[in-house]
Amino acid sequence: MPTVSRWWSSRTAPQRIDLYTRWSFYGWIGGGLPLFTFAVLGSVTEVVSRAAVVTFLVGTSVTTVLAVVLAARGLEAHRVGRGVSPILVVAAFAAALATGAAGLWASAGDGEYTEGAPWALALPLGMVLTACSTVWATRRLVPPAAVIGVLGGGVAAFVEGAPLGPSAALAALLGVTVCAVVLAWRFSVWVLDVVLEMDRTRGVQLQLAVAEERLRFARDLHDVMGRNLSAIAVKSQLAGELVRRSRPEAAAEVADISRIAEESLKEVREVVRGYRRTDLTGELAGARSVLRAAGVGCTVQGEDGAGTLPEPVQAALGWVVLEAVTNVLRHSEAAECTITLDRGSGEVRLTVSNDGVSADPGEGNGLTGLRERLAGAGGTLHAGRDGDRFTVTATLPTGGAA
Repeated sequence: MPTVSRWWSSRTAPQRIDLYTRWSFYGWIGGGLPLFTFAVLGSVTEVVSRAAVVTFLVGTSVTTVLAVVLAARGLEAHRVGRGVSPILVVAAFAAALATGAAGLWASAGDGEYTEGAPWALALPLGMVLTACSTVWATRRLVPPAAVIGVLGGGVAAFVEGAPLGPSAALAALLGVTVCAVVLAWRFSVWVLDVVLEMDRTRGVQLQLAVAEERLRFARDLHDVMGRNLSAIAVKSQLAGELVRRSRPEAAAEVADISRIAEESLKEVREVVRGYRRTDLTGELAGARSVLRAAGVGCTVQGEDGAGTLPEPVQAALGWVVLEAVTNVLRHSEAAECTITLDRGSGEVRLTVSNDGVSADPGEGNGLTGLRERLAGAGGTLHAGRDGDRFTVTATLPTGGAA
């Protein structure tokens, strides 16, 4: 028992509901139909044909097996999203009809049909219809259930010697019974569908979360490493030129390269851990330093208001500065770059423009990632030529979040 208990405890809630529903079906069909069969035979006072009884028992066994298989295939279809072979459905109903006919024959007794005769016909069909509740929608289940009830009532009405009273009452009783059982099982299947769909939705949400985290990592890594590698490339060229000229400033440039590399390693680790926070004031200062080191004049306007912005807005605009400056270093031959921060009523606008674009450079992954980042915070990003300058403009509501 402890082993069974541990096995059950190791199942997830959807798996438990699936197992409970599945084995309830198997138990009801696999155990219920044989029990009803013995009840029908028990109502016979005198067996006039052993062949009829044997045929009824064999038919019950075959119908039970086919109904269980049909239920199993139907439940599996809900899991994998494929249908059940119509041949299996037809075979199950054919076996049920044959079993019902054998049941009528066996319940004839000493020449008069017993009260089990209508049930002998209705129950095999009802069990197969119960199995079909795993396959068919509710609107397709009710008419056959009513037909089975009427068919059972018709047996009582039209078979000579049947001692069961008004056929309408029996038809109603059988119809209500079969409908109630079938619809109850259909409801169980519907609940299972809902649970499985919720489980699939949860799985999709987890996959989306993983994909979103991968996108965040790729975007942040692109933004961080793009600027730092560009700075390293520029300073390496400068250091090489200074070395060729035997200038003492070369040592300082090499030291800067080492410092930037160490900072890059630290930032990459922070990106991996998800702890990195972009600070607008720090990014503006870093942009000025990197651009000037690369020989690009840098003017920052409105820098004093950067520290008063909400932290999420600073983070978002910091990424804009990071990407825009990276593009200046990598894709242009700019001599001058201007960064302007304007804070208006309810929004803030950051503009980064440079004079080094001779042709439309198009839009890469960095700007696309920025646009997506700002859109999530209710902001916008525009990038393109403005006369003889290339301008990146980001607008965010001051209550936005990155």
